[in-house]
Amino acid sequence: MMLAFGFRDTRNGVSELLCMFLSVSLAANVVGYKPVIIVHGLFDGPKDLLGLECFINKSHPGTNVTVIDLFDYESSLKPLWKQVQGFIQAVLPILKSSVDGVHLICFSQGGLVCRGILTALPEHNIHSFISLSSPLGGQYGETEYLKIPLFSKFIKQQVHQFCYLPMGQMISICNFWKDPHYIHQYVRRSEYLAVLDSERINPSAEIWKKNFLRIRKLVLIGGPDDGVITPWQSSHFGFYDENEDVVGMKDQDVYVNDVFGLKTLDARGDLVVCVFSGVKHTSWHSNETVYYGCIDKWLT
Repeated sequence: MMLAFGFRDTRNGVSELLCMFLSVSLAANVVGYKPVIIVHGLFDGPKDLLGLECFINKSHPGTNVTVIDLFDYESSLKPLWKQVQGFIQAVLPILKSSVDGVHLICFSQGGLVCRGILTALPEHNIHSFISLSSPLGGQYGETEYLKIPLFSKFIKQQVHQFCYLPMGQMISICNFWKDPHYIHQYVRRSEYLAVLDSERINPSAEIWKKNFLRIRKLVLIGGPDDGVITPWQSSHFGFYDENEDVVGMKDQDVYVNDVFGLKTLDARGDLVVCVFSGVKHTSWHSNETVYYGCIDKWLT
């Protein structure tokens, strides 16, 4: 299922104080919603996700919302497997105390962290995985967000020389940097995304697929004006071919061969793709139209 929306980028004007007031005043009308766990993105922390937390408190009063306070800001550059291990320890107590399951909302790089959680954690009870503008298919090219020399337009073609070294793989961005012109190096050297996608022999592939398919709903959100995820279709598991033409999700090997369950989820009717125009990367989690258009309905 694909939903498309067009609108100008707007930010919700509800202040943190008002959000807190609403969450307290509405809590008396608790319906019994599943807890929500939110995982932040690169160079983010819990305070950057307050808008999203506020939306949930307004539309689903009484919901237990946890924004994980871990690997914040500069620490978000740590290797993704290290982050996955830390986040698993943080979410386990919530999962164990939530017999009816939980929802997982993951922004930007956080979506890749959540993929790791879902594949590596057996017998989890995560109901919905909502990926909010995450480079699930990989990242390649200039962005409006990463204003650092390493990723400038002038030398983007050379980034692979660093990222595909053991030293490079100690930085989270390099764990999903996928240069379509050096795909063989990527497959051999990527210690995270290439492993998740079983692009090389992965003895845990079937177990990871079984774990991933425990989710009841996969919601993929992204759009053409993001300005950071490159190509933006990576948020829907699309990516470049060797000519830098975008190949959509359903023509990617991970879908065609159902490597980790995308095709199965689609066949089950549990794969939702939402496209929003006019939204910049840092506004996804604070945009009310995005929330009510493709998040709110799954948080029951």
